Amino acid sequence: MAVETDLPVRPLAKSDDRSGFCSGNIDLDRFFQRYAGQNQFRHHIGTTYVALSGSRIRGFVTVSPGELTAESVKKATLSNLPDYPLPILRISRLAVDQRDQGKGIGKLLLRSMFSLALDLRERVGCIGVVVDAKPEAGGFYQDLGFVELDTVSGTLGDRPEPIPMFLPIKKIQRSIGE
Repeated sequence: MAVETDLPVRPLAKSDDRSGFCSGNIDLDRFFQRYAGQNQFRHHIGTTYVALSGSRIRGFVTVSPGELTAESVKKATLSNLPDYPLPILRISRLAVDQRDQGKGIGKLLLRSMFSLALDLRERVGCIGVVVDAKPEAGGFYQDLGFVELDTVSGTLGDRPEPIPMFLPIKKIQRSIGE
């Protein structure tokens, strides 16, 4: 299987055809097809980036700014940070079309978001990236250096609880060679 890591990644455009995208996860597919555009163009609560081959969307990642308190990060991960909300880039959803899974597109999308986090660090401040990983994706993120955050109480009812995971900006900087 060919690994594809040089696809263009750009923000979702209103004219992008999302109807044929299928990751195999009904929740991710529904979000992408029905709500990603609304959240980006109408509500301005997140931006979805897409990896493209021609006009075909091969994968997407949705991000938004967020905050984290120093107490929610294990002391070994961050030190000497002030005790007030700290700026992060939050990855809320990431999916790759079933036809393209295992080709490196998920990692390509993450590397693009790591570059965005480094840009945010310089422009407005950013101490790292947080992802709300689905339980079955936890190992994928751990392999990239993410660590689990201490969770706050709450429940999603009958849906599996996401695992909040954090990757500090210094690790991001090293991972992309900056």
